[in-house]
Amino acid sequence: MSKFVHLHIHSEFSLLDGANRIKDLPVRAKELGMDAMALTDHGVMYGAIDFYKACKKEGIKPIIGCEVYVAPRTRFDKEPAIDKKYNHLILLAKDNQGYKNLSKLVSIGFVEGYYYKPRIDLEVLEKYHEGLICLSACLAGSVNQALLNGEEKKAEEIALWHKKVFGEDYYIEIQNNGIQEQVLANQKLVKLARKLDIPLVATNDAHYLKKEDSYNHEVLLCIQTGKKMSDPDRMKFDTDELYVKSPEEMSEYFSSFPDAIENTVKIAEKCNVEFEFGHTILPNYDVPEEFETHYDMLKKLCDDGLIKRYGENYSEEIAKRADYELQTIKNMGYVDYYLIVWDFINYAKRNNIPVGPGRGSGAGSILAYAIEITDIDPMKYNLLFERFLNPERISMPDFDVDFSDEQRQEVIDYVSKKYGPSHVSQIITFGTMSARMVIRDVARVLDFPYAEADKLAKMIPNELHITIKKALEQNKELSDVYENDENIKKLLDIAMGLEGMPRQASTHACGIVITKEPVDTYVPLYVRDNQISTQYIMTTLEELGLLKMDFLGLRTLTVIKDAIEMVRINRGIEVEFDKEMSDPKVYKLWQEGNSSGIFQFESQGMTNFMKELKPDCLEDLIAGVSLYRPGPMDQIPRYIRGKQNPGHNEYTHPALEPILNVTYGCMVYQEQVMQIVRELAGYSLRKS
Repeated sequence: MSKFVHLHIHSEFSLLDGANRIKDLPVRAKELGMDAMALTDHGVMYGAIDFYKACKKEGIKPIIGCEVYVAPRTRFDKEPAIDKKYNHLILLAKDNQGYKNLSKLVSIGFVEGYYYKPRIDLEVLEKYHEGLICLSACLAGSVNQALLNGEEKKAEEIALWHKKVFGEDYYIEIQNNGIQEQVLANQKLVKLARKLDIPLVATNDAHYLKKEDSYNHEVLLCIQTGKKMSDPDRMKFDTDELYVKSPEEMSEYFSSFPDAIENTVKIAEKCNVEFEFGHTILPNYDVPEEFETHYDMLKKLCDDGLIKRYGENYSEEIAKRADYELQTIKNMGYVDYYLIVWDFINYAKRNNIPVGPGRGSGAGSILAYAIEITDIDPMKYNLLFERFLNPERISMPDFDVDFSDEQRQEVIDYVSKKYGPSHVSQIITFGTMSARMVIRDVARVLDFPYAEADKLAKMIPNELHITIKKALEQNKELSDVYENDENIKKLLDIAMGLEGMPRQASTHACGIVITKEPVDTYVPLYVRDNQISTQYIMTTLEELGLLKMDFLGLRTLTVIKDAIEMVRINRGIEVEFDKEMSDPKVYKLWQEGNSSGIFQFESQGMTNFMKELKPDCLEDLIAGVSLYRPGPMDQIPRYIRGKQNPGHNEYTHPALEPILNVTYGCMVYQEQVMQIVRELAGYSLRKS
């Protein structure tokens, strides 16, 4: 173990305050000869799992923590003049129980205590202290504040309360941060610690990686507060010392208190949180008493569904496919997954809530079709089940389900009631500072004229995932001004230093997580506009094995429902989709370019494409949209690759060979694609 460990660090997830990128922290620790490091973002744990993985990758021991906000009275008190003030406290998880308690405390801060900041109080701190190490925090800590206000007795009472709760896991924190007030605080803190026999620990409250990054951090603070660097009253720390210092720097400064340095190592040795990835934690689905097992219920649903879809005497091919899928689902442990999805889709259909027919790889499951999770026959279109579930490529299955946008919440409410409100949550997502956005932000902070900033931002190509660095390589005009204008070079260098950092948190448009135990048992919670979300993004939840579902509210389904109802009321006609989709008049809409308002057929490019293709059946539309949308050619459904060779399982169409396995877009390969589509348009594959 190294001779010093950083235990107080803020990353980019201390939004617009911390400037340390998660991926850079363990790399820097390794460079400085340290083998452990903590993450303690302000009031949140957004980056905990990313930090854990980044540290493991570099061979650095990750310490999961948080700098929580503590209410001056209780977390429920919210009077402006009193409760807007709060204190900081560092909490570090010793073990997995400590991680659970830290998640619980951070969640309570949002769900119950939010007032300007997510706040906890001493009541819940005492209740959930097990497995946690507590440090007295920075100048904003309650012990520091009492000492700086000359209230030594109060400081002693606060310290003794924490010592009583945390025992030997409570430490008085002293810092080396270049702030004059801290020097005075350190003297009083050391005296207090010695008097009360509380161990010292040295930290540095690192908000950025290196000393030279301090200016970029000041700009970031200005972006957060809406100020300019020229504003005399802007928020600033009056120091350039809040960086990830080396063990030598820390040891030299605290040479009179070697125990404060040694204790960082002792604390790191106590902290041993381990996360498991790749397993699955599904919620409990209660089956009716007539079924002995969950598998028995799924099999019964499937047997009945196959008869309903294909008739009493369905083919041997269908029977074999269904049995293969059923065994795969059972062996991979996803029986409950199918039942859970079937249950809420069944609820929606029973209650006249429009549900999409299914999309994505889930449409390749004949059992999903049988139990009406999807309404697309995978046998008719020769869709592959292995794209959805494959024993050789273990991954959580994922049905993307579309509901009417006006009634989506009814389904979420049903799921919440069935599994319990504490077991269902929305999912967080983060908006980041894109290339154009960060240029405008930095330009405002540096007092650049708006017109000049706007011109500069518009030099960034309007491409997905474009970065300033890539733009400099692609746009000679931009690279020329960068090389020849010192002010613009400074602006762009700062912008590149901040680009891609998270700017704000929001709620994912469709993601829902459903858990076995209450959600905050696994992950911390976040609240925005009275809506509870997880603090981890969708992919992180999946890595932790939690069940994530996409409940997408689709306006198109609402429009279709309303249209069907209007036709029924005004014309007395009950719309039958199978019948309507075989009516040539339907396809005339696409042939004549009247596809406005039809999902994925609205753009001018697609409209022109369909007018030339002249589709006259559903399969033509499928082929057309698959060919038009950018993506790997080998992902086009197999049925559009050509007629099946007798006795073979492969589809071969020589016209497709020249651009197979090439990432393409219609605009790039327009002539080739149109030639293929013309050939496919008359091809007998659609008559199968």
